[in-house]
Amino acid sequence: MATVLPKVPVVIVGMGFLGGIIAAELTKEGVKVVGLERGKPRSTKDYYMVHDELRYSQRYEMMQDLSKETITFRNTEKVAAVPMREYGSFLLSEGLGGAGVHWNGQTYRFLPYDFEIYSKTVEKYGKNKIPAGMTIQDWGITYDQMEPYFDKFEKMAGISGDPEQNPLVGKRTNPFPTKPMIRTPVLKLFEEASKKLGYHPYMMPSANLSEQYTNPDGITRAACQYCGYCERYGCEYGAKADPVVTVLPVAQKTGNLDLRSYSNVIQILNDGKKATGVVYVNTLTGEQFEQPADVVIMASYVFNNVRLLLTSKLGKPYDPVSGTGVIGKNYAYQTNGGAATGFFDDREFNLYAGAGSLGIEVPDFNGDNFDHTNLNFIHGAGIRISQTGLRPIATNSVPKGTPSWGKEFKKQSIKYANSVLAVSPQGSSMPWKHHYLDLDPTYKDAYGLPLIRVTFDFEDQDREMIKFVAGKSAEIMKEMKPTTMGSADQLGPYNIVPYQSTHNTGGAIMGADPSTSAVNSYLQMWDHENIFVVGACAFPHNSGYNPTGTVGALAYRAAEGVSQYIKKGGSLV
Repeated sequence: MATVLPKVPVVIVGMGFLGGIIAAELTKEGVKVVGLERGKPRSTKDYYMVHDELRYSQRYEMMQDLSKETITFRNTEKVAAVPMREYGSFLLSEGLGGAGVHWNGQTYRFLPYDFEIYSKTVEKYGKNKIPAGMTIQDWGITYDQMEPYFDKFEKMAGISGDPEQNPLVGKRTNPFPTKPMIRTPVLKLFEEASKKLGYHPYMMPSANLSEQYTNPDGITRAACQYCGYCERYGCEYGAKADPVVTVLPVAQKTGNLDLRSYSNVIQILNDGKKATGVVYVNTLTGEQFEQPADVVIMASYVFNNVRLLLTSKLGKPYDPVSGTGVIGKNYAYQTNGGAATGFFDDREFNLYAGAGSLGIEVPDFNGDNFDHTNLNFIHGAGIRISQTGLRPIATNSVPKGTPSWGKEFKKQSIKYANSVLAVSPQGSSMPWKHHYLDLDPTYKDAYGLPLIRVTFDFEDQDREMIKFVAGKSAEIMKEMKPTTMGSADQLGPYNIVPYQSTHNTGGAIMGADPSTSAVNSYLQMWDHENIFVVGACAFPHNSGYNPTGTVGALAYRAAEGVSQYIKKGGSLV
């Protein structure tokens, strides 16, 4: 029997960047907020000199325990889904700050094209450009409407970037808050080669601070030390923007945030029209608590947000046969492949040093920045080179033809440890009628609740895109003049085993039509007005850019929406 607690104005499920942003904005206005985080508390002192590659990169110290909760996966409905027992394709975080603590810090804005992808594609190429079964749709908001929220997120995080506006990305009202990170010899080589080919490279927007910075909330953080331990690690300097050093302290300082760690929400309570609160389990004691609330904000990761909606019977579940329903619809991922690798016998670079968002991007083949008329795909990929720090355990790049073990393998690994570079595309992922999330009918978690099931595979659209951008990547690498190089332009079936990207999207998508979307442009549920579902689960598709900047901007818009709802109620759109 759950212990019923006193009612509160707002309860937030998940205290990563999304929950932290909304908590900070609401508590500054005087709103009392309860923040529930199923993992343990964190602070920068947890990471002092803990550059332990085995512990964090290989043994996944910051990730959730898959023996207690995981996902199940299948490529198609014709095969049985099985649980993901080991980490591979993507990583699921746990603990205060969520993935915002161990991310790399690459902070792009999605393109204007992304927010109106259906309309812009049809307008330029006609409806026949969209293949049967592809379920792209407009987001119910434009880039121009999103721009102030992008700006607010970037100022909070202190994003470092080029002062000059790149002509192939969305226009900015303000420059980046801080100067770009250093242009290392690696980045200069890529930049010069790209410009010779007529492309428009620009420094990767970075949440790893290039210089000391004080944000509008008065939070001061130190500059990045280029230690190379960003992805899968917390930053002991606080140089990488994460919720624990940016938004959460702001909310806590107000005295209006009741932050509860080890609190795993297992149900959203509702009366059929509105949410009435949540039920959560104390993961240390096993005790259950019922937390009544006027507003429920779902701010956990994609899979957990969608699973909670389905298990709590909120919204109409998506049916892949009829294409009706919205909860679970339009699951998408990131389409990676087509990298060109160059080995340099006559050059050495300091590749051990780096930062999670130290890199340069070519935007010329992302979105609709190029003509797709005679191509068998829409959208595209960003092409980049990054210097994130090549840690020794996982770094063993050798030329083609080298044995995969033994004396020669070791010799070549050492020889090229600081002499191998990769030009890598990161591609978009379009939604399809048969790609979706639902509840697994067989497998359950430690609490007896169904696991979320993922049905997903790469399509011909993805293969054609990778073949195209692989040629562009090889072209740039060739211009960088390596001694030898290799590239691959073939994309096989999606395989959940190797790591690719933790950029999962969709399942509770936004839009302008309640029949085709779960939430409106403030991420407020159409049919449960006091529930806000925040995160990349709201993306109707995934871009060729990293999602965090867009997720953060949407969180600021959702916070604005929650504030309006508290004052007047009703649907905001």
